Amino acid sequence: MSATPTATQSQLTDNPTISPIDTATQLNEILTKQKSAFLKRGFTTYEDRISALSTLQTALGEYKQRIIDAVMSDFGHRSPHETSMTEVLATMGEIATTKKHLKKWMKHQKAPFSLNTATGTGKILYQPKGVVGIMSAWNYPVFLCTGPLVGVIAAGNHAMIKPSDLSQAAGEVLGEMFEKFFDPEYITIVNGDVTASIEFSKLPFNHLVYTGGTEVGRMVMVEAAKNLCPVTLEMGGKSPTLISEDYPIETAVTRIQTGKCMNAGQTCIAPDYVLLPKNKEQEFVAEYMKQADERYPSIVDNQDITWIINDRHYSRVNGLIDDAKEKGAKVHQSNPKNETIPEGTRVIPYTVVTDVTDDMEIMNQEIFGPVLPIVTYTNKDDAINYIRERAHPLALYYFDNDKSEVERVVKNTVSGGVTVNDSVLHAFHENMPFGGIGPSGLGGYHGFDGFREFSHMKGVLYQGRFSAAKLLKAPYGDRRMKIFDYLIDKLS
Repeated sequence: MSATPTATQSQLTDNPTISPIDTATQLNEILTKQKSAFLKRGFTTYEDRISALSTLQTALGEYKQRIIDAVMSDFGHRSPHETSMTEVLATMGEIATTKKHLKKWMKHQKAPFSLNTATGTGKILYQPKGVVGIMSAWNYPVFLCTGPLVGVIAAGNHAMIKPSDLSQAAGEVLGEMFEKFFDPEYITIVNGDVTASIEFSKLPFNHLVYTGGTEVGRMVMVEAAKNLCPVTLEMGGKSPTLISEDYPIETAVTRIQTGKCMNAGQTCIAPDYVLLPKNKEQEFVAEYMKQADERYPSIVDNQDITWIINDRHYSRVNGLIDDAKEKGAKVHQSNPKNETIPEGTRVIPYTVVTDVTDDMEIMNQEIFGPVLPIVTYTNKDDAINYIRERAHPLALYYFDNDKSEVERVVKNTVSGGVTVNDSVLHAFHENMPFGGIGPSGLGGYHGFDGFREFSHMKGVLYQGRFSAAKLLKAPYGDRRMKIFDYLIDKLS
């Protein structure tokens, strides 16, 4: 498919003086055209969907370097390796899995036998919902647009995508890429400021996907409810990491740092704090500092280090550290060369905070930075209760080689997902659902679960030669009541 730039898209991107009314009008015009095109086009075939997914693969491959450069511009500096892996390769993996299984997913499923409709056969049909809106976040500005889009395409929908206004360069590259490869009445990027995001959330989509903070997620859900629009909310929270008494600290640190160091901790599923036995605290801190020094032997002009996205978030994360320090916490930072961080570079050294208390902001806010508080325990049940007493997180990480203990922790805690003996990797498994619960999210996608999330599951009953219609026809009489009583007795 091909596309040409539209006046509406460029105006939303380039003209900051547009009023909310103008923005709403323009967004509604785009949505109206997409809905009309969806009705005119009809339900797409398997071949159509595979073609669109292949086109997205081609587009990402062609724009890989442009994406790396754009994300670098948005962050000030972001590891090119991390961008290549998390923005481009992650989406391509999702596409490959979807293409492999899509034909099977699209087949009508036979429903299990039902005693209530014993003479009929039930089937489940997956049908596209229509036009899906996707509101992405700045921390993974490409993947959080294209990741859910894979499921949206697989389910046969059209899509309008609103990138974050904090990642403008990435949004502009995505806009150019989609204009080149896709018809804007099928898939279109809508760039713009906060006003555009607000008006976007008010549109009467057939489904809306939002990735971002919990407070904004609540507002998005309120606006969607006005249109009776189903939502998928991917948010975050304070994802705990629990280390058992006997698990090797060196191994745990290596695997925790992989999730915490990626994107400088600006990941919704990054380990947010660690619970570990009190007698292991010093060993953990020493090992964490040692490995952080090895990963980043320099923190100035290091191409592998990602900056905090902007000054506001930089000040916020540093404020969490300062607040903890003022309230009695100890702060340990990795800076092997004892370098002075140049002003304006927004680099925060990899940090561990000990002696934390519940009144510290670092234990109440999602950190979203390379800072890791440590909470100690003497009894694992106390640690489990510590997790259970707090809001359901998006992710939980548990380190233990005792399978029975692993099952106990997994079964007795509630979280969006879990990785055992590692961190963040469950989110990259294309054949498992990814999503939160309660304040950390609603709904989920990836693989088949994305296909199902963005499809309408329509139940169809095919009645055979015989039917219970006569049995259900009035006047009923005593004989049929005896039949009903007999069946109730048998089932009770």
